Amino acid sequence: MIAAHDASSLTGVLDRLDRLTDWEKRPRGGMRVGLDPMRDLLRRLGEPAADLRVIHVGGTKGKGSVCALIEAGLMRAGLRVGRYASPHVESVTERVCLGGRPVEEPVLARALSRALDAHEAAGRDATAGRDATWFDVLTAAALLVFGEAGLDWAVVEVGLGGRLDSTNAVASAVAVITNVELEHTEILGNTRAAIAAEKAGILKAGATLVTTLGPRDEAGRVVAARAAALGCPVLRPAIPAGASIAQENAALAGLVLDHLGRNGATGTRAGRSIPLGGALLDAAALEAARLPGRLERREIRGPAGLVPVALDGAHVPFNLAAVLRDLADDPALAGPCIAVVALAADKDAAGFLAVLHRHGAQGPGAEVICTEMPGRRGHGAAALRGLALAEGLAAEAVEAPDEALARAAERAARRGGWVLVTGSLHLVGALRSATRAP
Repeated sequence: MIAAHDASSLTGVLDRLDRLTDWEKRPRGGMRVGLDPMRDLLRRLGEPAADLRVIHVGGTKGKGSVCALIEAGLMRAGLRVGRYASPHVESVTERVCLGGRPVEEPVLARALSRALDAHEAAGRDATAGRDATWFDVLTAAALLVFGEAGLDWAVVEVGLGGRLDSTNAVASAVAVITNVELEHTEILGNTRAAIAAEKAGILKAGATLVTTLGPRDEAGRVVAARAAALGCPVLRPAIPAGASIAQENAALAGLVLDHLGRNGATGTRAGRSIPLGGALLDAAALEAARLPGRLERREIRGPAGLVPVALDGAHVPFNLAAVLRDLADDPALAGPCIAVVALAADKDAAGFLAVLHRHGAQGPGAEVICTEMPGRRGHGAAALRGLALAEGLAAEAVEAPDEALARAAERAARRGGWVLVTGSLHLVGALRSATRAP
């Protein structure tokens, strides 16, 4: 079993981890992807994922929330569940959850230390694990935690793509592809079909595919062909037109639970065996599945009182459009939107800002405070402001995120509006503590 060391040891272990290549912080044009280093690490750790029952979730957007919903439903059935997620908002422990809670720091520290030892041993032996990245080692540590926790199910979120993602070193009973849009095109391809082929790589023979992608959709045809080649059934939820992001995510998660229940999976609650199914996503489960930085409502004190704040890590145009559509239903957000925006260098900044401009044109207006994420690759604040002005938006450039938030709160208070922090979960994590729950 993984022993609990002193919690302070996590800091030292993270210092070791941070010496490895972290593609979340670097330009991804030269990104190395491949599963050989990950497989070598797992072999050296005794194949901790070999006996895990895994639900593997990929897609362009929504995968984190779908994972949390599946986790919550399984827990409502009394099952022991682990969830692996990325990125984190405020603490790396958020990435590895046991029983719906971030893993304890000593447990993660011990697992990371063992995974790093395996990486260093691979270096001495000149095997594939010597090339393991920051994310490879963290993923191996998570699987080590899960393998020793006696779980009934592990819900694993893809980091990037799917076919060559570190998480794809595990076999899964169910593969979920939430949706496919243009993202990480320098790595995954320039068309939805090409990106779908990468995401469909998580599907293994004997698994079931659950997806919103229809058979006539460009990306849907690709994933359906992959499923047919492997003899895997494809399940699609019934999602009504105009459904909210939350409704779409719940439909996907509910269908996964329904499928497990139809195939005999059960849980135990109050001493009684109960089948798995979408009905487990009751109000308590939906509340438990709320994640920070996803359509999260907060507030901040401005010069004239409290100002409403929405936090969402949307970073592609189509998802920002859906976020703004759903937030428009909140009467507290009826005034003009003052958006604090930072975007990674590989994101479609012009398209993202165009969505904000259209939102403002259709309502009480929008402004942008362009900022940056210290220590992370991204568009400069001044460059973002130039793009925003070109789209017809009122915009300012404030490099420091905390100063950008304060400026946005001031503008929102003056105009009777609200603040949206968006463009990156890393930005949300940097600013979330400056806001408070309503």
